[in-house]
Amino acid sequence: MKLSLTLAALTLPLAACNQNTAIGNDREAELAPEPLAAPVEDAASALQNVATAIIKPETMSEADIRALGGKNGRCEVILTEVAFPSFIYEPGGKGTIKLNGKLIPLQAAGKSSFASGDLSVRLNLLDEEGNAGSQGMEMIVVPPGAKDEIGYHGYVRCH
Repeated sequence: MKLSLTLAALTLPLAACNQNTAIGNDREAELAPEPLAAPVEDAASALQNVATAIIKPETMSEADIRALGGKNGRCEVILTEVAFPSFIYEPGGKGTIKLNGKLIPLQAAGKSSFASGDLSVRLNLLDEEGNAGSQGMEMIVVPPGAKDEIGYHGYVRCH
């Protein structure tokens, strides 16, 4: 009896393992409606009253991508080769990053650099290739008021 109670207690936390609602995880389509697009806001509004230490790039949904006009003619920074993008940009043009549940448009601020107010993103091609052939990419994010930049290694895909 004691052993079965112990086993039940150990397996109980596993009961919710299939409840991961993060974008890109498999869910039953008839039970989980497609998410709505995140709101589009400038950096100052989107990051107002948010601690700099918790600002991290988020995964865009298909609805987010459609709201931005799709992928055609754009490149996307993905953190794994099978991920949805965290940053979408037009080579030599504008970009958009998802932070704090908001889509934040950024203007070109030099070669492979983008900015909106005190938020900046810089992209650097890496001399590496993923298992699926994607070009390596480093994305450096500097949130407003940050003492340090935050770097992410991922990949770039252009459409």
